[in-house]
Amino acid sequence: MSARARNAKKASASDYIGAAAKPPALRRFARAVDLGLAPREYAALKRLTSSEKIQAFLNAIPINHEIGGETVLSVREVLRQRRAHCIEGAMVAAAALWVNGDPPLVMHLDCDDSDYPHVVALFRRAGAWGAISKTNGAPLRYRDPIYRTLRELALSYFHEYSNRRGHKTLRSYSVPFDMRRLDRELWVTATKSCWETHDRLVELRHFPLISKRQERLLAKRDAFERKASKLVEYPRPDPAGD
Repeated sequence: MSARARNAKKASASDYIGAAAKPPALRRFARAVDLGLAPREYAALKRLTSSEKIQAFLNAIPINHEIGGETVLSVREVLRQRRAHCIEGAMVAAAALWVNGDPPLVMHLDCDDSDYPHVVALFRRAGAWGAISKTNGAPLRYRDPIYRTLRELALSYFHEYSNRRGHKTLRSYSVPFDMRRLDRELWVTATKSCWETHDRLVELRHFPLISKRQERLLAKRDAFERKASKLVEYPRPDPAGD
């Protein structure tokens, strides 16, 4: 996610009261008209009939290096531009889940100011939580649906969630957010960056994963781990060219 998220304000109690209001009765399966997508765009999501297929689809899209500046691309723009970073991938995953009968839930993972937050799409199978995640490295990807609580799921990202100096930076996770609460123009069909949606997720109520005392006891990742963490699927293009 972009640097903008690191400086966003935290939610107040009054903010959360509005965000937590029970949504109206909503359609289980999103139709093309519900999303405002063209038939070809809708068909691309309709084919992603499982969490594994959604994750494979996101893995096949190159990472969005934001070469021209920070973005929060909508679902339509990701499908058109064929690039995505974490929140953009999470929105595509949420839309695909909704098209195929799962609620379009996402979760925001917040961190120390020295690192960048992350967003994942959530799904449940047999009463357990899993996550779909777009990332350029290996550690913060897909999570199988084996976690009893969202806290357990968030903690599964803790050890590998680190900055370039090897400090473990993950600090909190949000309440799940149902993307059906937002107008489709704010995340599905927008032609400009979806900063309003981004800010809505940042402002959700978050729960701490560790205490201040535990934070002081954290060990840095060693040199081998830091070296391994530099492996990426889509290297940043060389501006000088070949």
